[in-house]
Amino acid sequence: VLFLLLGNLRAASITALMIPISFLFAVIGMNRFGISGNLMSLGALDFGLMVDGAVVVVENTLLMMTRRRAELGRMLSRHERLDVAMAAARQMVKPAAFGQLIILLVFTPLLMLEGVEGKTFIPMGATVMLALVGAFIFSFTFVPAMTALLVRDPKSAHLDANDRVQEHETRVLRFARRWIQPAISAAVDKPRVVLASALGALVVGSLAFATLGREFIPTLDEGDIAMQALRVPSASLDQSLAMQMALERVVKAQPEVETVFSRTGTAEAAVDPMPRNISDSVIILKDRGDWPDPGLEKEALIERIEEAVSQQIGNNFEFSQPIELRFNELISGVRTDLAVLVYGDDFDTLQRVGEQVARALEETPGSADVRVEQASGLPTLTVSVDRFAAANYGLSAADVSEAVSTAIGGTEAGRIFEGDRRFDVVVRLPEATRNDPTSLAALPIVSSTGVVVPLSSVARIQTAEGPNQISRDNGSRRMVVQANVRGRDLGGFVTDAQTRVERIDLPPGVRLDWGGQFENLKRAEQRLGLVVPIVFILIGVLLFMALGSFAEAGLVFACVPLALVGGALALLLRGMPFSVSAAVGFIAVSGVATLNGLVLMQAIRERLTAGLAPREAAIEGASSRLRAVLTTALVAIVGFIPMAIAHGAGAEVQKPLATVVIGGLLTATALTLLVLPTFAAKAVKHRKAEGIED
Repeated sequence: VLFLLLGNLRAASITALMIPISFLFAVIGMNRFGISGNLMSLGALDFGLMVDGAVVVVENTLLMMTRRRAELGRMLSRHERLDVAMAAARQMVKPAAFGQLIILLVFTPLLMLEGVEGKTFIPMGATVMLALVGAFIFSFTFVPAMTALLVRDPKSAHLDANDRVQEHETRVLRFARRWIQPAISAAVDKPRVVLASALGALVVGSLAFATLGREFIPTLDEGDIAMQALRVPSASLDQSLAMQMALERVVKAQPEVETVFSRTGTAEAAVDPMPRNISDSVIILKDRGDWPDPGLEKEALIERIEEAVSQQIGNNFEFSQPIELRFNELISGVRTDLAVLVYGDDFDTLQRVGEQVARALEETPGSADVRVEQASGLPTLTVSVDRFAAANYGLSAADVSEAVSTAIGGTEAGRIFEGDRRFDVVVRLPEATRNDPTSLAALPIVSSTGVVVPLSSVARIQTAEGPNQISRDNGSRRMVVQANVRGRDLGGFVTDAQTRVERIDLPPGVRLDWGGQFENLKRAEQRLGLVVPIVFILIGVLLFMALGSFAEAGLVFACVPLALVGGALALLLRGMPFSVSAAVGFIAVSGVATLNGLVLMQAIRERLTAGLAPREAAIEGASSRLRAVLTTALVAIVGFIPMAIAHGAGAEVQKPLATVVIGGLLTATALTLLVLPTFAAKAVKHRKAEGIED
C-alpha cells in the first residue's frame, strides 16, 4: 500500500519500518511497566497510526528535496540532503505533535476504567499509547535521517513551468484523484447539499447506533463446554456420584465430545467450596474437522446436550465455558451471565419474590438456565428440650443438649501420640444411628442422680426441610436469581427483562439489583460517559491552540461524529452488538479523523497564506493532503482486515474493534475530504467579509 501511494520503494520501505520499530518500542515499555503481551494488550495496535507521522515527514522531505535540487540544478550532496531532511521534519513537527497529543488524549479514557474492565482494557490503551509515542519519536529522528541517506534521487515530485512543486503521482493516486478531486470541487460549490448530506449521515448513524445491542465483552469461544449439575440439597455424596456418572455417559455419547471429567462436592483442600449435591463437568470437544457437521453452531450443540441430559430426572443444569464460568463467579459470586440480587429481611418473602423474578426472566427471549438460588430443602433435625419433663428427672436443658451434642457432633475422649504427631480421639454415635430419628429417640440421658431416661422422654425430635444456605451482602439478606443469555446481546436482554420485572409488586423492604457481566457493562458506560466529554473538551483546546481559531477548531472536531457513522453501520451490517471492544474501535477512529482533519486544515491555511482564494485554497489544500490521508486510512484498513475476518482463538474480541475501525475509516476519509474543505472555504469567506484576519 505504501509503495502504491508513495511511488518510491525506498521511501515506502523506510515508512514501513516504523511498524516494527514502534512495536519494539512498545514492547520495551510493556516490559518496563509490567504489561504482559496477550490478545487484549496487543489487539488494538493500529498500523495506520504508527506510520502516519512517517508518511507526512517522508512526503514533505521528498518535496523539499525536489525543490532544492531544482534550485541548485544538480544532485544534492549527503550533507545537503541531511539539511533538507532536518528542515522538512522541523516544518511538520508542530502539526504532527498536536496530532499525536490528540490521539494520545483519545486513548486516555481506557486508562480511567475500573474493575474488571479496567484490568482488561488498561493494558490495551497503554500499549497503543506506547507505540504512538515511539512512532512520533522515530518519525522525526530515524525517518528523516534514513530518507536523506537512502533516497538520493527522489522522483515523487517535480517542478512545473511556474516553479511550483507538483507530485509525481502513481497510478493508484492518479485514479483516486481523478474521482476525488472533482467531488471536492463540487462539494465546495454546493455547501448546502454537503450540509444536508452530512446531517443525513449523522441521522442514519444515530439510528444505526440506537438499534445496536449492548454487551460487556464479546463471548470468547474457549472450545470446550462447562456443565454444572444441581440436585436437591438432601442428596448424599453417593447419590450425586451415581447420578453424575449417568450424565457423563449421556454426554460422552454425543459424536462431537472427546471426553468428560467432573468434580462433585468440595475437596479436602477447599479452595472452591461446593456442596455435595452440585457437580462441575468440563466437556472436551473434538476438533471441528472431526464433527459430523463441522458447521454446527456451538449454541446448537449445547441445546442438543441439554435436551439429552434433561431426560435424567432429578437434575438442573447450567451451561457455560470453563474460563467464563469462573470469570462470572469472580465478578458477582454466581456462575451465569446475569444475576438478579433480591435483598430483604424475611427469608420466605425473598424466596417468593425470587420465583416471580425467575418466571419473568424465563418469559424474556434469549434466556437460558434460569433458576433461583437453592436456599432451602436441606434436611434438618430439630431437638426441642421439654424443660418441665427434664426437671422431673433432675435434668437441665444444658444436660440434654450436651448429651445430644456428644452423640451427634462427638466429644474429645483423649489423644494418641505417634512420634512427634498428636491426634485427637473423638467419640460419637455411628453414622447410621445419627441419621435415624428413631435411634436418636432412644439415646440414653443420665441425670445427676443416676437416673437413665431416653431422649424421647425429655425432648421432642422433628425432621424438616430447613435453609440450605443464607447469603448476606453488605449486611442484608440476599437471594440470587441466575440466568444465562444465548442468541441475544446482554444489554438488550437486560432492558427487556427489567421491563418485565418492573411489573412485579415488591413487598416493603425488598429491593432488586442487577449484577453479573451487566454490572461491568454499566460501570464501564458510566465511566466512559464521564471521562470522554472531558477528553473531548481537552481535544478542542488542543485544536484551538494548533489553529488559533474557534471556527476552524470546531470544523476539525466536527469530523469525529461523521467518522463514527461508518463504525455504527458496519456493526449493524455484521450483526454485532456494541461492546467495550467496539468502543475501543470508535476511540481509534475518532483519533484518526481528528488527525486527518487537522492536517487538511493546516494545508488549507498554508494555501490561504500563499494568497490563494478561499475556494482554490480549500480544493488545493485537500488535494495536496490526499496521499497522506489515503495512506493512513488504507494501511489501517489493510492491517485490520485479518482481524475482521479471523476465526481463530480470540477472534470474537478483535472482530468488533476491527469492524468499527474499517467502517469508520471508510466514512471518515470520504466525509473529511468533502465536508471539511467545503466549510473551511465558507468560514474563510465569512471571516474575510467581516474584515477579520487570522
